[in-house]
Amino acid sequence: MIVRAAVLYAPNTPFVIEELDLEPPKSGEVLVRMAATGVCHSDWHLMTGATVHPMPVVPGHEGAGVVEQLGEGVEGLQVGDHVALNWAPSCGACFYCKHGRPSLCGTFVEAVWAGTMLDGTTRLSREGKPVFHFSSLACFADRVVVPAVCCVRLPETVPLSIAALIGCAVTTGVGAVLNTANVEPGTSVAVFGAGGVGLSIVLGARLAGAKTIVAIDKTPEKLEIAKSFGATHGLLVSDEISAEVRKLTEGRGADYVFEAVGIPAVQELCLAVARPGGKIVFAGIAPAGSSTNLPGAILTRQEKTVMGSYYGTADPVRDFPRFAALYLNGSLDLDRLVSRTYSLDQINEAYEDMLSGTIARGLVVF
Repeated sequence: MIVRAAVLYAPNTPFVIEELDLEPPKSGEVLVRMAATGVCHSDWHLMTGATVHPMPVVPGHEGAGVVEQLGEGVEGLQVGDHVALNWAPSCGACFYCKHGRPSLCGTFVEAVWAGTMLDGTTRLSREGKPVFHFSSLACFADRVVVPAVCCVRLPETVPLSIAALIGCAVTTGVGAVLNTANVEPGTSVAVFGAGGVGLSIVLGARLAGAKTIVAIDKTPEKLEIAKSFGATHGLLVSDEISAEVRKLTEGRGADYVFEAVGIPAVQELCLAVARPGGKIVFAGIAPAGSSTNLPGAILTRQEKTVMGSYYGTADPVRDFPRFAALYLNGSLDLDRLVSRTYSLDQINEAYEDMLSGTIARGLVVF
């Protein structure tokens, strides 16, 4: 099968739109016709080289579409099913899966970072040479072959554009609030970064009943967007940010502080913004090899807790339908996340818009 895809051949180069060969699904795999894919910073890290990955590669990991063909042995899915794609497949049988932490399952990590399917080979190629799959998904293509364990069926009443966002930004952000931090009603929340994940954290904090929600970003436009999502205050990041947050939180600092950028210097600011006894949650992915200075003396004396949140500490099989149901009943206004849609041919423009800081989330639609 011939598919159109956005291919990255080397860091710091633009996407190239071209035709690739796609093999049919093998045992345990599914062919999905893509409907929408989110424009996310995680794919941008491939473009900058902050994420090291085999190339050429088709990025894209926040996607949804319709099942068109099942490989041998696939159960629980049918042709025509609407699915959101899960970029962190899990085995269901290891220690972490059995203890409700499938996002920590390491069974398929090697294959995912090798850019292959779970059997160690690719389904994409060009002129007989392999083209790698980012996150075993490669969503920036009009059709994909993915592991069946990456497909989570959702009701057809959920627009596929929204299903795509549930596949990453929403689960990462709302999950960080509800699953990782367990934010309590009436508390204060500070969020560094008002991109797709940060805005989802704002939505999650509002859903959890937080009284004060402070969005912090370097872009004034993003702060206005965050306030439209339910943030009670918006602050530009500065050297005085901890004092500004204390003014808004009865002089104490925030009960919960979320970092949704993945920048060590911003992570360090979180420590100052959190109140004594508060929780700090890192939901952004920092560059490989980077380090963050979090003084142990402060953590000990002020009893602050630092938590990592990978994929919102989610169980996608449980949480994708859960967040979809919250969307359908009006509790999560996910339509607000989509600022603009793009064709595949506009993907480089989509990333320029993302970096400009003027949109919430862009979507490539097929």
